[in-house]
Amino acid sequence: MTENLHELVERLQTNMSKVVLGKPEVVRKCLVAFLAGEHLLLEDVPGVGKTLVGKAIAKSIDGQFHRVQFTPDLLPSDIVGSSIFNSNTSEFLFQPGPIFANIVLADEINRAPPRTQSALLEAMSDNQVSVDGKTHPLPRPFMVIATQNPFEFEGTYALPESQLDRFLLRISLGYPPRNQEREVLQSHRDHEPVDDLTPVVTADEVTRLQKAVRGVTLEETLNEYLLDIVHATRTHPDIQIGLSTRGMLSYYRAAQAVAFVQGRDYVVTDDIKDLAVATISHRVIARGVQHGSRRDYAEQIIEQIVDSLHVPV
Repeated sequence: MTENLHELVERLQTNMSKVVLGKPEVVRKCLVAFLAGEHLLLEDVPGVGKTLVGKAIAKSIDGQFHRVQFTPDLLPSDIVGSSIFNSNTSEFLFQPGPIFANIVLADEINRAPPRTQSALLEAMSDNQVSVDGKTHPLPRPFMVIATQNPFEFEGTYALPESQLDRFLLRISLGYPPRNQEREVLQSHRDHEPVDDLTPVVTADEVTRLQKAVRGVTLEETLNEYLLDIVHATRTHPDIQIGLSTRGMLSYYRAAQAVAFVQGRDYVVTDDIKDLAVATISHRVIARGVQHGSRRDYAEQIIEQIVDSLHVPV
């Protein structure tokens, strides 16, 4: 990786950290998903800064940010757009929906019915939407940041596995340290600090960064180590459905991206270990647990798998 690209990543991290206080690991993982060209699922209680994360990324790249509040009556056309008849020209004109932005925050995504949730599938996987038989490309870069409250289930629709598989990482923000919350009180006294952020990279530079991530290398021993973890999820007695081939590729991309964010053009063992839970746990199905407790149990199993395997030197 050239020094110039490394400086761009440092600029992004520094800019986001100005408003996402006390959460360097959250900032790092958000950039991992963004630079890998993938999407992010934030699971946490309301009010800990999930929307702020999306705004900080969009502001840092001079990108367009749209927030969509998912509700039970939200329709697919409310997300992707629809064709409207123009009486002057006697033609149907496509009116783009809020999905046409660089950063899209799908707030409380599990509150919308499955039909509306599925409207995001094509956009997240192919960077395009199809309306009335016509395909419309989405802007580049493009990222969906979805949020949901893991402790509230009344009036919600659990995301199906096909939808969860589109998210590179699933992470929690948690509460900031006390000293950082004191700083939040001071900085938010008269305005929102995120409004003061200025762009530090262009869309073209983001494209260069995402392309450079694909050039990060893994030694053969690390390829085998990653495959050991993947295949262990398919043979573990407490896992009903293990990691898919697509999930394996996402795990590989995540390892490339985290190495890149940390200034390297090669992956080390810790890159693979550190991302295992965030990348894999939402893509596997544990045996004999209710949906409400599935997350914690799956994360425990993935941690056990990683701890039990031989680490290559």
